[in-house]
Amino acid sequence: MSDSHSAPPVPSPGSSTSDGPGLSRRKAIVGGVVGAAGILALGSQQGVAGAPTERASSQGPTPRPTGARMPTVFLPHGGGPWPFVDLGFNQGFDGLIRYLKSVPQVPKTAPRAILVISAHWEEAVPTVMTAERPALYFDYYGFPPAAYQLTWPAPGDPALAARVRGLLAQSGFSTAEDPTRGFDHGTFVPLKVSYPEPTIPVVQLSLVKGLDPAEHLKLGRALAPLRDEGVFIVGSGMSYHNMRGFMQAGAGPTSDAFDSWLRETLTCAPAERDRRLSDWDDAPAARACHPREEHLLPLMVVAGAAGESVGQIAYNDVFMGVRLSAVHFG
Repeated sequence: MSDSHSAPPVPSPGSSTSDGPGLSRRKAIVGGVVGAAGILALGSQQGVAGAPTERASSQGPTPRPTGARMPTVFLPHGGGPWPFVDLGFNQGFDGLIRYLKSVPQVPKTAPRAILVISAHWEEAVPTVMTAERPALYFDYYGFPPAAYQLTWPAPGDPALAARVRGLLAQSGFSTAEDPTRGFDHGTFVPLKVSYPEPTIPVVQLSLVKGLDPAEHLKLGRALAPLRDEGVFIVGSGMSYHNMRGFMQAGAGPTSDAFDSWLRETLTCAPAERDRRLSDWDDAPAARACHPREEHLLPLMVVAGAAGESVGQIAYNDVFMGVRLSAVHFG
């Protein structure tokens, strides 16, 4: 598989067709795989928030505890619009689809909102989407027309976005908001499988450029109070993300080595887990599995928000020739 930058992503109907200030850079992946005519987009995207960076001055009223602490989840979102477009092969698809369909049963009670940290959005400071009705941002290209006709009209939650900014400000983070950005495929693709009837409000939070694992663990710790406020925190990435490895024979053992370390790490006592995640690139085959770590960083946020909750491996399977895992905390 090779990177390609020859064509822009297609915005959803009604959204801007220009790159704009919030959508300044894309990476999409074009690959031919074992005779398959399908093309997968698994790359990362970095943008610049449409609103100026500032420190949130108020977090507003604190929501009352719901009485049921929400879990946190890190899940693999696959590649591009993989569940909804015929790619010409289906290795590992059924298992990941089954897992994603099970995600709504992870919280003991239905969440009042979902906060997603997607691998496909990076900003200089943590940035939240604030649209009441976010569009879809098709940050992939080269797929059949059906890939750009998908719908998933989940409502946004500006109040939750403000609460996120307030909690982060309390922990010393400068933050920003983006009122125009839509859900990227790291959010709408897996959640369209998990929540085909999109009635629960969803807010997306960016990663922070530089991709410092300790900073993202700290960011997650700042968000931990949301778990007692009915907010389901979901990190959407991939436990393996080397575009040259998918569907390649030699990648299987490499992904197994890193995945074994990752599963051991995620089920450690929390202090040891966080220490190991901070030094993740010392793990076996770490950089072979993540030449760039944007798809692993949502895990750091989720683990930080997990606090003293110990991880449980909820999914472990082979997808496109490599081993992937999902983890639940709480």
